Amino acid sequence: MSMTGTHDACELAKDSMTEASDEAALSLSGYDGLRIDIYRLLARLLREAPDADLLGFLAELEVAEDNGNLQACWRALSLAASTAQPENLERAHFRHLIGVIQGELLPYASWYLTGSLMEMPLVELRRDLKRLGYERAPDVKEPEDHIAAMLEVMAMLIESDPDQQALFFQRHLAPWGSDFMVDLSRVDTPFYASVGQLGHLFLQQEGALNIPDGTSPPIDASAPDISRQDPSRT
Repeated sequence: MSMTGTHDACELAKDSMTEASDEAALSLSGYDGLRIDIYRLLARLLREAPDADLLGFLAELEVAEDNGNLQACWRALSLAASTAQPENLERAHFRHLIGVIQGELLPYASWYLTGSLMEMPLVELRRDLKRLGYERAPDVKEPEDHIAAMLEVMAMLIESDPDQQALFFQRHLAPWGSDFMVDLSRVDTPFYASVGQLGHLFLQQEGALNIPDGTSPPIDASAPDISRQDPSRT
């Protein structure tokens, strides 16, 4: 699932994991750059199974040795990546998130908020995406309320339209994104369960950050450096 923007600075490559331009990177705080990386990593892992290169990158993450919950999630993801096999994760991704008719989980806002697909949450999302200048990539058939697409949009907003990020998060991710991640954390594949655990805590932190007055503290600054290698190349 990929989203594209009408603004050059917001254009997302097909795999949605491109690096920010030099000018955009200079204008971002260290926290915001980290948030972008995490949003894009989660989107990549939920959109399709990781290949061997991405698994190797995750397995080698340097995680701070502290007792923080988020750090525990990074360690669990890194450990799961170190023992996972790409072909097994391809099958697990299909079983959990796609399926012949449907996967064990349905990663769509409409489903989580109404119990049906293609409902009003998707209509409202499309309206806001149009206002923001984003559209679904021509070769993508999935509806825009897929969790990966919405995570991609958040990364683009942080990078190029930061004044809109809090409203988008509260309207379209806060009502269901964390619930989906909790459900993902309960699947029987350790790698995807660890993705769900990380995603849940990260979205909780984002919920505290993305409030109108902007007074909440930023996300945990001790998260591992995931910008050392661009996961889009994996």
